[in-house]
Amino acid sequence: MAVLSHEGTYPILYGTWPVPVGAGHRDGYIARPDEAGVFPVIFVVPSIDGLGGLEKDLCRRFARTGLAAVSLDLYRNEEEPLAAYNSLSDDQATTDLDELHEFIVSDDVDWNNSDRVGLLGVDTGGRFALIKAATREWAASVAVCYTPLTGDEEREHQVADYLDHLPVPVLGLYGAEDQLIDNSTVDEAQRRNDHGQWLLYEDADHGFLDIEAENYHQGASDDAFNRLTAFFKATLPEAEVENLG
Repeated sequence: MAVLSHEGTYPILYGTWPVPVGAGHRDGYIARPDEAGVFPVIFVVPSIDGLGGLEKDLCRRFARTGLAAVSLDLYRNEEEPLAAYNSLSDDQATTDLDELHEFIVSDDVDWNNSDRVGLLGVDTGGRFALIKAATREWAASVAVCYTPLTGDEEREHQVADYLDHLPVPVLGLYGAEDQLIDNSTVDEAQRRNDHGQWLLYEDADHGFLDIEAENYHQGASDDAFNRLTAFFKATLPEAEVENLG
């Protein structure tokens, strides 16, 4: 792993990592504080474009705040993004996340401080994150960013069916000008998941988090990251850093 120092609260270790999934390994990305100790872990579930610059940037930014973050490439081929997403079943994607969890709590990982983790789903990745949060005790909290909540009627699972059954803290962040997601679906999510917090950013569109995207919105992105960091620090165990001084 490469080392990045002099940015944020913590210097960090970060880089690609082969994650054991099924009978083989899948490309993954890990970022964590470069300190002796154990840290809470967030799974960053990629968007329809797969594991890319946004997911890696989020992992590194979380690590600089004292949170470890891991992302897994859920797609197995070089298809166009929509085709790759359509060929990936909900059951396969969620099974892959179960196996990622098995890896994180295994003896091969000595920097994770709990068997419960946070989930952050970006775009369509939020569908898989919400399904896991509703069905797995190892999910401690879940956040989603511009995740479609409808339009999945032809898939194995409809995310809307899970909104009434989310037993963990929930944070949903959306753009009020999103041309792909109707504001009314976010309002409905808040009604059905009344203990969660579902927010709309004025003037922000789909993809507002991604600095490389056409719709990047710095104000919404900065506020969203601050909210995400505070949310996960409030809902995950505290880091335990060894004092070597």
